[in-house]
Amino acid sequence: MTLTKQQILEASDTKTQEVEVPEWVGSVTIQTMTGYARDQFEGSITGKNGAVNTTNIRAKLVAACVVDDAGELMFGEKDIAKLGKKSAAALERVFSAAQSMNRISDNDVEELAKN
Repeated sequence: MTLTKQQILEASDTKTQEVEVPEWVGSVTIQTMTGYARDQFEGSITGKNGAVNTTNIRAKLVAACVVDDAGELMFGEKDIAKLGKKSAAALERVFSAAQSMNRISDNDVEELAKN
């Protein structure tokens, strides 16, 4: 079946997942990024001369994926530095889940550097 424009635009295509974070004594909900959010994330990790800037990469992806009960992003750009100061183990736990959910591999990051 060929989809119409309306069917595509109305499709509910974001998924959520709960991630236990023992370091924070609870769990967070992450969701798949929109195309725009993915482009913003990729742009935020591309440094000068096209090199990958991994500074706060975990906090950036966590901020791009953690949502509240209403499905709204919990963290904004201004929160990334503070989020980056949280436990590396906790950030890695959420980062890994968000990376998997959004199909962002280590190779994808390397490809960004090449392109």
